Amino acid sequence: MNSSTNPHRILVVGGGAGGLELVTQLGHRYRKDPNVEVTLIDKNRSHIWKPLLHEVATGSLDPSTDAVVYHAHSVKHYYRFQLGTLCDLNATEKTVTLAEILDDSGELVLPERHLPYDTLVMAIGSVSNDFKTPGVQDHCFFLDTANQAQRFHNALTNNFMRINQQDSGALSIAIVGGGATGVELSAELYNVTGMLKSYGLDNMTSEQLKVRLIEAGPSILPALPARISKSARHELETLGVEVFENTLIKSATQDGFLTADDELIDADMMIWAAGVKAPDFLADLYQFELTRNNQIHVKQTLQSSNHDNIYVIGDCCACQQEDGTWVPPRAQSAHQMASLVKKNIINQLQGKELKNFVYKDHGSLVNLSRYSTVGSLMGNLTQNSMFIEGKIARLVYTSLYRMHQMAIHGKFKALLVIAAEKIGKVVRPKMKLH
Repeated sequence: MNSSTNPHRILVVGGGAGGLELVTQLGHRYRKDPNVEVTLIDKNRSHIWKPLLHEVATGSLDPSTDAVVYHAHSVKHYYRFQLGTLCDLNATEKTVTLAEILDDSGELVLPERHLPYDTLVMAIGSVSNDFKTPGVQDHCFFLDTANQAQRFHNALTNNFMRINQQDSGALSIAIVGGGATGVELSAELYNVTGMLKSYGLDNMTSEQLKVRLIEAGPSILPALPARISKSARHELETLGVEVFENTLIKSATQDGFLTADDELIDADMMIWAAGVKAPDFLADLYQFELTRNNQIHVKQTLQSSNHDNIYVIGDCCACQQEDGTWVPPRAQSAHQMASLVKKNIINQLQGKELKNFVYKDHGSLVNLSRYSTVGSLMGNLTQNSMFIEGKIARLVYTSLYRMHQMAIHGKFKALLVIAAEKIGKVVRPKMKLH
């Protein structure tokens, strides 16, 4: 790097929690350095923090006002943005290929592009794992992206209006997957249904809503301590959610889910939120060592196991710790990985030694809408976890999102964004019905 005409090109593919935080930090680090160029690639135009997608799905969160627009954000934080979908990677030539973009009429918006890189970061996240269950792709909604969440929201709103117009009937929703997404969505559905009367839909009440939450394992929230799982189940059942545990789904039909015992769990709307995997196209690149779930194997430095100039962060990263455990696909993992990769890229450019990634589990929280929040916090002074619930847990849960906002906006701008959110809640409806 001895000339501004030939900068070191850092490409980050994926603008999720980890990817967006990383380009923001690198952008500020190298904003006055003509020898380093930072570029973010994403197939979407804007960013929504993934743990909030269930609120987009129910209408509690409006993506048109709460999303971060990449083009605008990139200008303010000194990186470049390229809209596009990664379709090929040549690790030998050090180039990535972005597929052409067509509009709704089939007209070409952007042609296929080949972008060179010197350092590449894969931060493409994860998608729901349907385990090749028959009928799921045809009959179920997914909540992996803001567009998918919006699609579910549109269908949900139409069902609300249909039942309200008929002045009779009920809405049955079945959710497969008792993890955080399924649990939080179940509670949020009752929350928004309770608001409908305030928006003129007097004939659709929460008593007409039937939510069934289906988990294949012995308990919901299987990754969390038993006390949290038990507390969450109690809260859900109090709301009216019917919780099925030890229930394996063998197929999805237009009438509902068929269990391994050949019992039909009927539903008007079906959501699949059981398990995650990295996108399938990673296997088609033939560039990485992958797990069964398409995650990319990495060294302790978060470099790809077979390419030192390619880093991997977030849900698509398969990182095994010294104790043999694998880093879980969580937002806090992506945040910690982004921080380390920033340091390692800087060290690599300066010829310094790279640091190993050590995951620190700060606990897990599950937000049951306005009804309750439960979770555990991992103490720094003890090996034990602390169970928390209620207002304290909700405050901590909210603070996780605030930390993400500060990471991508900076403290001062984040405070302005938070203030704007508070003001917006006064003048905007609590639920989006369009």
